[in-house]
Amino acid sequence: MSSDIFVELSKILVITVAITGFVRLLKQPAIIGYILSGIIVGPFVLNIIDSSDTLTAFSQIGVALLLFFVGLNLNPKVIKDVGKISLITGIGQVVFTASVGFLISKALGLSTLVSVYVAIALTFSSTIIIMKLLSDKKDLESLYGRIAIGFLIVQDFIAIGILLVISSLSNGSSLTSLALGSFLKGMGAMLLLFIFTKYIMPPVIKIIAKSQEFLLLFSISWCFAIATIFHYLNFSIEAGALLAGMTLSVSPYHFEISSKMKPLRDFFLVLFFIVLGSQMTFSNLYHNIGIIMIFSLFVMIGNPIIVMTLMGFLGYTKRNSFLAGLTVAQISEFSLIVVALGVSVGHVSNEILSLVTAVGLITFAGSTYMILYANKLYPALSNYLSIFEKKGRKVDEHKYHEKDDHEIILVGYNRIGFDILESLKKIKKKFLIIDYDPEVITKLFKEGYDCRYGDAEDSEFLNEVNFSKAKMVVSTIPLIDTNMLLINKVKEDNKKAIIAVVSHQIDDAVRLYDEGATYVLMPHFLGGKHFSTMIEKNKTDINKFIKEKMVHLEHLNRRKEAGHEHPTHVGR
Repeated sequence: MSSDIFVELSKILVITVAITGFVRLLKQPAIIGYILSGIIVGPFVLNIIDSSDTLTAFSQIGVALLLFFVGLNLNPKVIKDVGKISLITGIGQVVFTASVGFLISKALGLSTLVSVYVAIALTFSSTIIIMKLLSDKKDLESLYGRIAIGFLIVQDFIAIGILLVISSLSNGSSLTSLALGSFLKGMGAMLLLFIFTKYIMPPVIKIIAKSQEFLLLFSISWCFAIATIFHYLNFSIEAGALLAGMTLSVSPYHFEISSKMKPLRDFFLVLFFIVLGSQMTFSNLYHNIGIIMIFSLFVMIGNPIIVMTLMGFLGYTKRNSFLAGLTVAQISEFSLIVVALGVSVGHVSNEILSLVTAVGLITFAGSTYMILYANKLYPALSNYLSIFEKKGRKVDEHKYHEKDDHEIILVGYNRIGFDILESLKKIKKKFLIIDYDPEVITKLFKEGYDCRYGDAEDSEFLNEVNFSKAKMVVSTIPLIDTNMLLINKVKEDNKKAIIAVVSHQIDDAVRLYDEGATYVLMPHFLGGKHFSTMIEKNKTDINKFIKEKMVHLEHLNRRKEAGHEHPTHVGR
């Protein structure tokens, strides 16, 4: 019997690898490949799933681990750091989307309870997909990226309450008994859990963390134990797993736990989406195709409009509002989990789960392309987006200089820009620093530098910058399309300016030279060239190398003070 399950699982995984590989070639998130694989191996195509109970158990483990992982990265302390804009946008988007989604569902003839579930499903956006796409675009530190992450955090906190409510109603409790019984019981369990975490857990986990293998075993056991306790309290396993992760999020070892748990989570989560795909009922989908398209269009168009309206009302530029709005143009993996939970407790049917899954497939695919190509979509839509922008000065302009007569313009203050700034101060030329990270701009302003917030990918922003008097323009951004745009803009305004840009690829460097760059910096080659110069200069004299070491250590300490100690990706 066990060998049959093994063979069956092997077939499913091989098919999943092939389909997901093709999906990745189309630049789509892997989750689409997993669901499509479930459809292929399910009863409507190959019908190779016999051990459905085993796979369902595996998929439930995947959901528990996903929510544990979400909780692990939801430190309660971060809620005070996300800012007013993230709180207002997050709560506002949830309220408006849920309200409009409920009304649309009722207008389409769905029952009140089903409409509530559908409205919840349409409300939340995918943390996993958004974080991955922002990371790929290197926009995590941008203003709109920070705002998007902020309202995703707000959504996740709201999700905790929804899970607790659904869990409490799973045994058929009325709202009155929920308020008087199950809900209070859940709050009491949460309070005891966080007291235990705050006063007893720290010394215990400090001892456990001395062994990385034991830390992993403890983390899995903690997730399962708390999830099981909540199950016995008539809450869902999912709610318990989420809270178990949150209790460990305040631990100094939560990064180690995250890195070790991620592969395990990903494997079991793949099985959840495969099982989800295999359970889709296509006969009902055909009859509901109109409803699916209405919900999909509402999510892909309506959700961004809600965010753009809220951000515009708060005084943000239409570009940041547009980019942040696109991040909510899909439903979440949490949406599928909530509806699946509704099926398990008898609130909704498999037909509704299939409907929401289809909406998920459409919005996952559509929003991915919208986010990836947002910088090309924006210029085409810019004129129509003015209705979402207030007149006058915007709160996200961050312009900290009076005159536009700078001789040198540095675009991108990151790890490369740090050293370039040191040289600019020595040659005593008037310079301007442009960066897309608002925290960097605020810091530079406090240090007395001329600077302004802006994204070099935004052609409208580049039109506002005065390149005509610049003798040199330096870009530390390693994106070839951005540098090509910048080079063309500078040459259009000032053909005599020195233009220096960064590239990590030889072919890209050649293209940039052909486009008109004066010099292309290639950081990966500069390290070896610098050390070869040291060899020629110092030969084998250890004392000279020790002097170089001391200078380097001093430089590294200054870098550390500037927050450059853990580069996780190439900065813009």
